Amino acid sequence: MVKEVTIYDLAKELNISIATVSRALKDDPAVTSKTKKKIIEHAEKRGYRSNYFASSLRKRKTHTIGVLMHELNSHFMVSVLSGIEKVLSETEYDIIIAHSGESGKKEVANANNLFHKRVDGLIASLAYDTPNLSHFNQFIEKNIPVIFFDRVEESGAGTKIIIDNYKAGYEATQHLIDEGCKRIVHVTGNLTRNVYNNRFEGYKAALKDNHIKFKENYLIVNDLQKKASTEAANAIARMKPMPDGLFITNDISAAICLQTFKELGIRVPEDIAVVGFNNDIVSTIVEPNLTTINYPGSSMGEVAARNLINHLNGNGDIKLTSSIVIKSELIKRDSSEKKINYINSKSN
Repeated sequence: MVKEVTIYDLAKELNISIATVSRALKDDPAVTSKTKKKIIEHAEKRGYRSNYFASSLRKRKTHTIGVLMHELNSHFMVSVLSGIEKVLSETEYDIIIAHSGESGKKEVANANNLFHKRVDGLIASLAYDTPNLSHFNQFIEKNIPVIFFDRVEESGAGTKIIIDNYKAGYEATQHLIDEGCKRIVHVTGNLTRNVYNNRFEGYKAALKDNHIKFKENYLIVNDLQKKASTEAANAIARMKPMPDGLFITNDISAAICLQTFKELGIRVPEDIAVVGFNNDIVSTIVEPNLTTINYPGSSMGEVAARNLINHLNGNGDIKLTSSIVIKSELIKRDSSEKKINYINSKSN
């Protein structure tokens, strides 16, 4: 192993005091330009690298932010990361990304790893099967600020950045009802996660307000992956009578359902209207284009990062804020416009 060049080596080789070398490398104006130039050129020639980590530990700061994500293969999560990086690029903070792959066990390991890397703060979204938040206690105990986003534990510690998932679920369902749907299936993820549970509660409330009885067999809970989505679409197609509306809490999963319906000869929206969630890129690619809930990932990332940085710089205190709610909205497209399609078919 090649030995790293130190400031002690540079000082000895140049016959200059260690203090002067250290000041020169920090661009201290107390060192003359001539001496500074001489030291920097020699340091570059010798391949000197600043021991930034050791310096950071002395200052009790590493200027790194940990980001713990439950997946990386979705447009929404990439948007969140883009928002975080946009804010951090304006600061002296670097980012360390950890990916749980929807595994609670891996999330625990990643949280421990980020803690031991001495991150100054943490931004996290919970995995599909995270059992509890005990692995975040070590951050809280060391006064390392933690901000949760999207999938959060609403009763847990830390600041939460969320949308009003109840309202979004209500609006998606109400839209289907306004389009004439009365038999509306809801396909969603693990109901122990706030995002899915709150959307489900919004769905049920919209049904109740419109005097439509909730049916247990109209609730399908799965992992929203390809196989499960295909199975859900096939199950819906076998129902008698077949549902005329579908609210599914993931655009990729909704797109798979659309494709499966098409293969089965089921028309969307004429036979069944479909609403997804997230405003993923796929929602404008599938045919028909997918009605969805716009979930502003970039804004969520920016808000999370900015609040964390302000806290670390002493310009705010996230402990004073329990939750920050980001605006979401329903985007209407062809997959749910039953009335417009009915009018068009009558005029042709």
